[in-house]
Amino acid sequence: MSHIEAKNLINGKWQSSSSTFQSTNPADSRDIIGTAPLATAEDVNTAVMAAKNAYHSWKDLSWVNRAEIIDRFCELMKRDLDDLSQLITRECGKPFNEGRADAVEALHMAQYVTGLGRLPIGQVISSEVPAKDAYILRKPKGVIACITPWNFPVAIPLWVVLPSVLAGNTVILKPSEETPICGHRLAELFHEAGFPPGVINVIQGNGETTGDTLVKHPDVAAILFTGSRTVGKYIQQVAAKENHKFVVTEMGGKNACIILEDANMDIAVNAALLSGYKTSGQRCVTSGRIIVDKKIEKEFTKRLTEQVKKIKVGNGMSDGVFMGPLINKEGVEKWKKHRDMAIKEGAEVLVDGKELTDGEYAHGNFVEPFLYRFEYRPDTFCLREEAFSPHVAIIPVDGMEEAVKVYNDTEYGLSMAVITEDYRKWRWVRDHADYGLGYVNLPSIGAEVHLPFGGVKSSGNGHPGAESILEFVTHRIAFTVNHSEEIIMAQGLSTKL
Repeated sequence: MSHIEAKNLINGKWQSSSSTFQSTNPADSRDIIGTAPLATAEDVNTAVMAAKNAYHSWKDLSWVNRAEIIDRFCELMKRDLDDLSQLITRECGKPFNEGRADAVEALHMAQYVTGLGRLPIGQVISSEVPAKDAYILRKPKGVIACITPWNFPVAIPLWVVLPSVLAGNTVILKPSEETPICGHRLAELFHEAGFPPGVINVIQGNGETTGDTLVKHPDVAAILFTGSRTVGKYIQQVAAKENHKFVVTEMGGKNACIILEDANMDIAVNAALLSGYKTSGQRCVTSGRIIVDKKIEKEFTKRLTEQVKKIKVGNGMSDGVFMGPLINKEGVEKWKKHRDMAIKEGAEVLVDGKELTDGEYAHGNFVEPFLYRFEYRPDTFCLREEAFSPHVAIIPVDGMEEAVKVYNDTEYGLSMAVITEDYRKWRWVRDHADYGLGYVNLPSIGAEVHLPFGGVKSSGNGHPGAESILEFVTHRIAFTVNHSEEIIMAQGLSTKL
């Protein structure tokens, strides 16, 4: 396949940088997908200035005008859907059906945002004074920094970029350094769709230089970040030093499927399998914990173990592959650490995952699924910390209330599924578990673009992405008009001298 030379897109022009880095296929490091520029602090400053200069004319367009350009972008996404799907699989490693789902989700986001361009953007509110009209309107915030992850390298950028520009903001997108070519392909589509120069700028690079300069820039009004808890907390702390800067963070989770005693066993096993091992466990909503009522745990464990042993690991472009590679060698080392810690803390190993290094696996970052049984104890590393890999614990509990207590015993609070046939039970779990995304009789994965996506506690700061991002890239302003020939104040305030 062709080697792609990515560039930064700044003020509508393609620009190189003094240094570059390579992007390789995590399933086969010999497959060099392309090179990308390592943006300097000067590149970042130039991109922010371009966005700042473009902001005034862009925000003066109507929402409908801006949505029309996004609609052109939709048509380009449809045209290139197959090519995008293959690129996603090749660069981030997940199986092709997951790569295609990523591209389709991105298209859905673009279509959804296009439709929002013709919906009401404010409210008319009755005033205490009959001669007055009161309004609540939305105004854009300015220059928005979007820092996005590698595991959904096309969908998540569009979650944040497109609502931001629809609302009249201008954007600097920094894609993950693990998937720069996917980010570059989006930049090409933005450019082809006809966004004016400076409205969407795409800069490539690492977090230490490119990302850090971007989040500290005084002309950035808001930062939309999806990634690790450590980096997300750092960005929050940086932004807290400036009065005007707003941050939306989504920072992963230690999620769980809760299997109650009346669960449909077929649904329970399939939900656990999908929740724990889809995308090789490299989703922020991956369930590393399966919390199961002791009354059915023996049968559940037997059936899930049988299914996990059937998982096919391999190159995402190969037929029948359920689990692709981990993204890099650091991901493999993290998986080893979590596996070893679980064993050290007393895990009963059910499927002893190993690193795969021979034959077809020799040049990739492949591991087998790891499954273990663990009697609950508070303050354990393996039950509380995110592994971001195929690392799943079965935890037996006594009933629904203990299940929720165990679920809540982590600093995270992103995603939760409950499997039960009793509507009273799922309602109780719904109201007592700490999460941002909840599911009943489903795996704890999945994102539809017209729903909010985000978590609580250390999973985020309560400002979700996707559908909800418009709330956080606009100011809601009050605007009141007097139609009387005299001034009459609310609350009976006197106007006499």
